[in-house]
Amino acid sequence: MTRPRSVRPFYRPMRPRRRDEPHRTATTLELFFDLCFVVAVAQAAGNLHHDVSEGHLGHALTSYLMVFFAIWWSWMNFTWFASAYDTDDDLYRITTLVQIAGALIIAAGVPRAFTDGDFSVITYGYVVMRIALVVQWCRAAAGDPAHRRAARRYAIGVTLVQLGWLLRLALPPAWGTATLLLLVVADLLVPAVAERPGMTPWHPRHITERYGLFTLIVLGEVVLATSVAIQTGVDAGDRHLWSLAAAATLIVFALWWLYFDRPIEAPHQLPYTLVWGYGHYLIFAAVAAVGAGLSVSVDYERHLAHISERTAGYAVAIPIAVFLLTVWVLHVRRQQHGAVVVAFPVVALLALVAPLAAAPVYVLAALLVALVALTVLLRRRDLGPSTTVSGSA
Repeated sequence: MTRPRSVRPFYRPMRPRRRDEPHRTATTLELFFDLCFVVAVAQAAGNLHHDVSEGHLGHALTSYLMVFFAIWWSWMNFTWFASAYDTDDDLYRITTLVQIAGALIIAAGVPRAFTDGDFSVITYGYVVMRIALVVQWCRAAAGDPAHRRAARRYAIGVTLVQLGWLLRLALPPAWGTATLLLLVVADLLVPAVAERPGMTPWHPRHITERYGLFTLIVLGEVVLATSVAIQTGVDAGDRHLWSLAAAATLIVFALWWLYFDRPIEAPHQLPYTLVWGYGHYLIFAAVAAVGAGLSVSVDYERHLAHISERTAGYAVAIPIAVFLLTVWVLHVRRQQHGAVVVAFPVVALLALVAPLAAAPVYVLAALLVALVALTVLLRRRDLGPSTTVSGSA
């Protein structure tokens, strides 16, 4: 007699996950969620590339930061909720798929936001994602009495802010920047207020893995954007771009190495947890902007960009400096000591000076490779000559 197969229920009470749950890893649904977000990241980076190449620097920066906030904040809120309350029933999956649909709407609205300053489509996609999350928080409030106050605060806070985003669309354009900044601050304050009654049971190692995976995905977008730009140039007969491709590859490899050089774990205390979680906005946005900057450098080499070599260099140097400083604040200062702690801000400063020299992309690649080499040498020195790698018994 065969045993009946277990069937995933449509609905189960949303109980909290354990913070010390062993073997807590990213699910296929979370990976699918990240994959769909790549579309929005690629749209934001691609439009940043085109705006910078055309010389619209102020417009490029403000549009990019606003668009990337919508992308990052929606991703982050889903990630922390899923770490605490992923029940994997059918209703949870459907609600998450609605959030993914909202991410695709955001991606569809990115070109209009850059070209016309019209954020209506992005706002609609953002609200779809956030209201779907309100449904999840209401389920958490019903199924988790210990954290009910926090879940209710999330549901109420997110709902009120979304009403503000929708009302903003009806306001005169002159109020646009002020209301946007006000609503961004309101969105950022929701977790700080909601978690006060007692932190929701997110899993530190799971959160660390999720942030690392998204960093990898954004790095992959950099590789894709740069390789496509170089391939287009090579196909057009610009064979000298191969050396630029080598420098770009070294930059991407170095960014990966520096982020993942030491084991990372999300902090457990609320004030620094918010700093750590929010600070990754700069890491994600900077990595994606490096890809846009490298594509700008390709345009400059092909004489397609309406900017100077120095400006093209700063399109790569500024996001690299932001990345290094943010990694230094969030990871290096907390986990390492000695020369490495000093080296990160020093190299960030040198990166900002690099565009003043000729061939800035090559100088930036050399600086990052030197920083990687320094971290490797100092780590080996800290381990000592007697340290051996343990193998299987």
